[in-house]
Amino acid sequence: QVQLVESGGGLVQAGGSLRLSCAASGSIFSIHAMGWYRQAPGKQRELVATITRGDRTNYADFVKGRFTISRGNAKNTVYLQMNSLKPGDTAVYSCDAEIHPLQERVGVVLPYWGQGTQVTVSS
Repeated sequence: QVQLVESGGGLVQAGGSLRLSCAASGSIFSIHAMGWYRQAPGKQRELVATITRGDRTNYADFVKGRFTISRGNAKNTVYLQMNSLKPGDTAVYSCDAEIHPLQERVGVVLPYWGQGTQVTVSS
């Protein structure tokens, strides 16, 4: 079994900061790219940021300069530091990871998702 568990969401005023964490655990051989997505009510899920195992990052234009994605030294945790938050950032934030499970043959990489954490930014 593989699990992704997010934490760090909450309510913050516009201009404030939050740091989200997502930890992967379970029967994992290796973790490749990890990322954060968000979904606001009535909208489609959208990419926020991704990071490769080699720490190469990619950001959506709407968060560039405000959000920073990073990974822990063990590469099984991904963080999203969110600064200068706006009411438009309000959404459920979910992490995903491309994982090679222990029980799968070499080369099999599967996507896994966390349950999501609510971020609410008040004006």
